[in-house]
Amino acid sequence: MKQYTYLLVNFLTVIVCLIFSFDKRIRFNGHFAAFLKSAVLVSVPFIGWDIWFTHSGLWWFNHTYTMGKNVAGLPVEEWLFFICVPFSCVFTFYCLDKFLDLSWADRFSPYLVWLTTITCIIVAILYSDRMYPVMTALATSITLVLLQLTSRANLIGRATLVYLLLLPGFLAVNGVLTGTGLESPVVNYNPNEIINVRIGTIPVEDFLYGFTLFVLNLYLFSRFSAQKKSPAGIMTALYRKD
Repeated sequence: MKQYTYLLVNFLTVIVCLIFSFDKRIRFNGHFAAFLKSAVLVSVPFIGWDIWFTHSGLWWFNHTYTMGKNVAGLPVEEWLFFICVPFSCVFTFYCLDKFLDLSWADRFSPYLVWLTTITCIIVAILYSDRMYPVMTALATSITLVLLQLTSRANLIGRATLVYLLLLPGFLAVNGVLTGTGLESPVVNYNPNEIINVRIGTIPVEDFLYGFTLFVLNLYLFSRFSAQKKSPAGIMTALYRKD
């Protein structure tokens, strides 16, 4: 059964959120098309990044825990990761934004953007000889600055708050993938290309990687969903009108 480990991680990540998507009080199923558009678009650069890193030996997969079916050098479970994980994250944001008032977090968006960007620049300089911290730092800082200045999206504060709330789930999912509770990790990292600071078994770079993946999916999802009427707060207060 070990070969189904990664598949099971994906399944457990998405199944509860998928079931509750059809709840009459939530009706997230009406936004499936918007989510799929956003997930596919965001997955393109991330899968390209994944393929590059895998082929370059910056990270690799332990096929003991996969079904052995690869596409472009990546296990099919890795492709599913870019659907299942964003789905659960965006669904959680949608529900919290629908039923709770998270607008107070919006006021912190500019400060979070610039603080994170400055931190990422420092990390990229300090670890300029290591590809994973450089790539994650650049991807995160560019994403946040573009969203804050160009798209006028008012979501970074709320996205950060929800991401913090999602961290226990992130620790569970990424923990298993990086070796927690297993004889060896599902995903292995070249120690010469990471900072080598971990929270549990998870490299710290993964936290920036996951945040960037979440924010981009959330932004595009909100844009596609805004094209149709919805009672959810995400559709009515996501963009600055000034």
